[in-house]
Amino acid sequence: MVKTDTIAAIATAMSDSGIGIVRISGEEAFAVASRMFFSAVNQSEKKISDMESHTVHYGYIMDNGEVIDEVLLLVMKAPRTYTREDVVEIDCHGGVLVMKRILEAAFHCGARPAEPGEFTKRAFLNGRIDLSQAESVIDVINAKSDLALKSSVSQLRGAVSAKVRKIRDDLLYETAYIESTLDDPEHYSLDGYYEKLQGKMNDICESVHRLILSSENGKMIKEGIRTVIVGKPNVGKSSLMNLLVGEDRAIVTEIPGTTRDILEEQIQIGGVGLRIIDTAGIRDTEDVVEKIGVSRSREFLEKADLVIYVMDSSAAIDENDRKIMKAVKGKRTIILLNKADLDPQICEEDVRRYLNDPILSVSAKKGSGIEQLEQMIQDMFFDGKISFNDEVFISNERQKHALAEAEKSLQLVLQSMKDGMPEDFLTIDMMSAYEELGKVIGESVGEDLIDEIFSEFCMGK
Repeated sequence: MVKTDTIAAIATAMSDSGIGIVRISGEEAFAVASRMFFSAVNQSEKKISDMESHTVHYGYIMDNGEVIDEVLLLVMKAPRTYTREDVVEIDCHGGVLVMKRILEAAFHCGARPAEPGEFTKRAFLNGRIDLSQAESVIDVINAKSDLALKSSVSQLRGAVSAKVRKIRDDLLYETAYIESTLDDPEHYSLDGYYEKLQGKMNDICESVHRLILSSENGKMIKEGIRTVIVGKPNVGKSSLMNLLVGEDRAIVTEIPGTTRDILEEQIQIGGVGLRIIDTAGIRDTEDVVEKIGVSRSREFLEKADLVIYVMDSSAAIDENDRKIMKAVKGKRTIILLNKADLDPQICEEDVRRYLNDPILSVSAKKGSGIEQLEQMIQDMFFDGKISFNDEVFISNERQKHALAEAEKSLQLVLQSMKDGMPEDFLTIDMMSAYEELGKVIGESVGEDLIDEIFSEFCMGK
C-alpha cells in the first residue's frame, strides 16, 4: 500500500440536491473525522478508529465550536475500501454552502484538498484496480447510452484486464521456457518446439489483433455513432432531426436554406448512442453565408460513421442530388425517401441507378417509418443485437496504441522464426510485446502518464 497523506473532497455534484457526500481518505482519515464529528446518540461514544468497519453513525459536524450540519458518518477501514486506505464518508444535506463548510472543516482538522481523480488514483496505486479499470471509471460516469454503460461496466469488472493478462502470461511462459532451455539444455529440449511456438504465437497475435479491431466499435459505443444528416435544402432534414431528438431543436420553414450552421445532439436508439448532426442543405449557391454552411456540411460528411441521406420523394432527382450521391458513395449510408405522404416523383428503382445502400420511405411530418429507421441503424452496426455476451471492446486510444505496438513486436517474432533466427533473439521481441501489453493495465507506465490520465477525472472521484 502506498503511504500517503489524508485528502478530502466533495464527492457529489456542486448543486443543490437532497444529499451531499464529503469523502476523506488516508492514514489520518479517522483522526480528521474525530475532530469534527460529534455523536448525537452517545456523547461518550468511542473514537472513530475504534468503531467497527462499514458502520453508519448519526451526529453533527462542528467547526470552531459551531454546528455546521446534521449528518450520517460512514466508517470504512482499510483495505476494504475504494482506495484501500481508511475512508470516511459524510452524508450531509445537499446544499452547496453546507458541503463547502464541511469540506473546510476537514481542511481545518488536517486533511488537504484532493486533486481531480486522486481517490481513483490511490485505488490504482494501492493495487485495488489496474489502469484499464481505472480508466473505465470515468467512462461509466460519462456514459451517454445503455451500450456505453455496459461496455464501461464490463471493463470496470476486469474484462479487458483478463484478456490482456492471459496474453501476457502466455508470452511470459514461452519466454521462460526458451531461457530455461538455453540455461539448462540437459533437462529442457527445443526439439519440435518451433512448430509448437509457431502455433502459439499465431494464436497470441490473433488475440491482440481482435482487440485492436474492436476499437472501432468501442469508440462508437463510447462516443456515439457520428451520424450526419445530409441532403438538398428543404427535403426535411431538420424535421427528421427534431423527430429523432424528440423536441424542436432545428428551425423548420418552407424556405430552402434555412439551416446555415451545424446542429449536434446526443440521442439513444435502442440503447445505442448517436451523435446526430443536422447539416446545411447541400446545393450550388451564391449566398456567401449559405456557401460556408454547405462547405462545413461536406467536411462533416467526410468524417461521419453513418450518413442519413434525405431525399424529397415528391421531387425529381436533379444535379444537386447526383452530386450528393457521388459524395456519399462508399460510406455507410441509409437513404430516406422523405415526404412519403405526398405524391411520389421518384421511387427506389430511380435511386438504385446511383446507389445500392438501404432505402426506406418515411414521412418526417407524419412520423412514419422512424421505427424501421432505428432498427436499420441497429442492424447496420451491431447485427441487431444490443448485448455483450463475452465480447470485449477497446474504447481507449491509449490502450489501442499499446496493443498496436505489441502486435508489431509479435509480428517481428513470427518473422524471426520464419528467418530461422536463434531462440534467444525471439525472446527480445516477445518481452517487448509483454511490456507494451503491460501499458494497457498499467504495469509498465511512467508517473507522468499516470498523472495525465487521472487529471481528466472529476473532483472527488
